[in-house]
Amino acid sequence: MTPAPPDPQRFVPRLHAVGRNIRLGIENLWLHKLRSLLTMLGIVFGVGSVIAMLSVGEGASRDALNRIRRLGSHNIILSSVKPIDESQDSQRRRTAAYGLTYDDVRRIREGIPSVRRLAPAKLLRKPARVGRRTMEIRLAGVTPDWFDLVRRERIAGRLLTAEDEGGVKNAAVLTEHVARTLLAAGAILGRHVGVDGQFLEVVGIIRGEPERGGGLQTPDRANDVYAPLAFVRTRFGDVDMQMKAGEYSREEVELHQCIVEIDRIEHVEPAAAAIGRMLAETHKHDDTRIQVPLALLREARETKRTFNIVLGSIACISLLVGGIGIMNIMLASVTERTREIGIRRAIGATRRHIVLQFITETIVLSTIGGLLGIGLGLLIPWLITRLAGLPTVITAWSVALSLVISVGVGLVFGIYPAARAARLDPIRALRHE
Repeated sequence: MTPAPPDPQRFVPRLHAVGRNIRLGIENLWLHKLRSLLTMLGIVFGVGSVIAMLSVGEGASRDALNRIRRLGSHNIILSSVKPIDESQDSQRRRTAAYGLTYDDVRRIREGIPSVRRLAPAKLLRKPARVGRRTMEIRLAGVTPDWFDLVRRERIAGRLLTAEDEGGVKNAAVLTEHVARTLLAAGAILGRHVGVDGQFLEVVGIIRGEPERGGGLQTPDRANDVYAPLAFVRTRFGDVDMQMKAGEYSREEVELHQCIVEIDRIEHVEPAAAAIGRMLAETHKHDDTRIQVPLALLREARETKRTFNIVLGSIACISLLVGGIGIMNIMLASVTERTREIGIRRAIGATRRHIVLQFITETIVLSTIGGLLGIGLGLLIPWLITRLAGLPTVITAWSVALSLVISVGVGLVFGIYPAARAARLDPIRALRHE
């Protein structure tokens, strides 16, 4: 025989009982509005702090992950680093020679089979002038492949081409910041920017990477001006003279950076290790640095997970404090309502009814506090982003988790007061004054 389907009507009395308990719970809490509000503050601040702290951690983590991704998971970034002994030599006004060389680029291209493309760069700090407007820029001599490996939005004009590099042309691509500073008025494309006695023709504008702290160095900056590498090397040479601490220092660096693109992602870290060994064999000093965005991405994900656990644990302490406050108030409520409990037991209420009544009140208290805390948790990240400019990301799981924890805290810390109320002797409860 096929079993009969359950009768929905049999659940109606239970729903009525639940609704009655919730209504009585709200009425009892409303009788002591100030006390209920003060009791909920622990839950409100606990939930708000959980959401706010997780949103700050999530925002910082996503920002770091996005910046690493923009460096390219298939890329390896090589940089020239001035060694300590060369810094001491420069104080005696000797020419300090260090860093990446064109021979290094050639050896990497020929010796590492997994290399797809290389984009070397020469970086010089120079004064730039257009009319009366001046600013200090970073002149970046790059090849056309640079813009394929370091992807930035093109706002106007074009990027550098192989014709610019082969013809040693004075074409230049400006970042938006440089264009706004030097060429704020009138047309931009086709105008000339004076850089240390040389004139560069503006052929395009790109959107630069916003500069933020955190130790992660992107290969470009907001004040960059890009020109063909052949032009920069021909006109400015490899020796750069800088004024430091009142003295001139001469530095000879052929290349300051080189981005190496690897054909497959599983070849990135082995290729980085091979490049490191190759550079160690050809350089007497430790004057190069290797950045592997793929490894940084993996480390950032692990850090993000640990960071969220730590922040969430700290914020949950506030919820525990709120739960202790709820237990304290409910115990006081049991003492105040002893005669009421005795009357209810005398007219037929069971211990189960008394437990459900007090449990319902604590859940109502913690739920209302949780909802108010969600509002606070949504407001705090908005204020942080608006006032401090820090990125924040509110996730649905953090909101849901905070509310569930707040209700759970109310349930756990309400069990003991409810059980204590249910164990009261009805006769003694009726005699209580």
